[in-house]
Amino acid sequence: MGERAKSLAKVAIQRGENAIELNCKGLSVTNTKGNHVVREGRNYGMEASDLLSDDIVSEHLTRNVQFFGLESQHKVTGSYVVVIGLGGVGSHAASMLLRSGVGRLLLVDFDQVSLSSLNRHAVATRSDVGIPKAQCLREHFLSIFPECKIEAKVLLYDASSEDEILSDRPDFVLDCIDNIDTKVPFVNNSACVRRGLKVLSAMGAGARADPTRIRVADLRESINDPLSRSVRHRLKRDHGIEGGIPVVFSLEKPKAKLLPFNGPSGDEENPSDYQMELVLPRSYSYPDSIELRRGLQVQTEPVVSLDLDHYRTLHQRLIEHEELLYGTAMQVQVDVDEVMYVTKELWHGRSARESFAKDVGRGMWRSINELMLVRWDREKPASVTNLVLLKFKEVSVGMEAISVELADEHESRTLEDIKEAEPDFFNRVTAVLKRAEEDFGLQLR
Repeated sequence: MGERAKSLAKVAIQRGENAIELNCKGLSVTNTKGNHVVREGRNYGMEASDLLSDDIVSEHLTRNVQFFGLESQHKVTGSYVVVIGLGGVGSHAASMLLRSGVGRLLLVDFDQVSLSSLNRHAVATRSDVGIPKAQCLREHFLSIFPECKIEAKVLLYDASSEDEILSDRPDFVLDCIDNIDTKVPFVNNSACVRRGLKVLSAMGAGARADPTRIRVADLRESINDPLSRSVRHRLKRDHGIEGGIPVVFSLEKPKAKLLPFNGPSGDEENPSDYQMELVLPRSYSYPDSIELRRGLQVQTEPVVSLDLDHYRTLHQRLIEHEELLYGTAMQVQVDVDEVMYVTKELWHGRSARESFAKDVGRGMWRSINELMLVRWDREKPASVTNLVLLKFKEVSVGMEAISVELADEHESRTLEDIKEAEPDFFNRVTAVLKRAEEDFGLQLR
């Protein structure tokens, strides 16, 4: 470690110790409004948008800047995010936001740290048992990133607290609430909609173990999740809402049943009437994976649940098209499994020309009958890094007949033609194929 790095580290450590000392002495502002406790954060007089101008913060976030780029990191440090619900999922969400360099956080939860939550909470220790989760996170976060403005509110989200939580126009709101009676009014989302706020809701994480099954999609596409099912039922019954809500959830079926639960009277009661995290078994790593997925993909996508025959059909169409257009299928360098990857992972079961999903569920099954895979660059083989999914009518622009033979209309255009005529489409496809290149460890030439 060089002398400058040592000097910066010394100042950074002192800042962290000062923040903790001030917090312990109660010098941070504390307001009590009934049962609501508000603790204001410190950021050493810096605005969130100016944090990167500070040498300590700049060094702290140097790897983030290398990854995001300076301009994007400025957007992150200038952001204000509200996290509601600070259990196994919410505590990891808040922790990742903090370590990403978000300049202002509002942490909201009415509950306290319990012994049984220590196996999955992001930062809580034995010494934190019994203190409010919001306060626990704030105190730990101050030792990590004291320049961040961190506010902690110990209160339950409801109509009376809505304005207090959302009035300061956050850039994003994360719903990590695990109580069904609290979650449904929030997911109903009228407050966020009125204010034009972006929001993402986390569904159940209990009794799952496979992080590869985590998805971000519309609520109506969430399956195998008891919490999602309950939320959908309540929203449809009470508000007439069936979809249009972005959620993160798991396709995996829960591996354990609800734990036995006795209410305050000592009699066995319905666990669904109480906070879900008290009765659903959870592992430490899985809520963390929920947040990784949340961070990696915010754009919602439908669940692509096609069967093997669909992928075989697409593969056969590709072969037939190659034979018709080029006289041979020797340049087809994909098998059915790779067609599945291209269709499902790259193009999400829809045309490359569609930025957002239009068909879901059975509608996606029907729409696949109108799709085919064609080369993006006709000078290169039909490989995983050179295939786009298009509708027959899209590859035969200006022609009413829809058939495989007409697909050469698309491939009659050069990439330069497409780039000049449709730059947004060109850039979007190029970015997707770049992902295929990275996934397969290949290099496009």
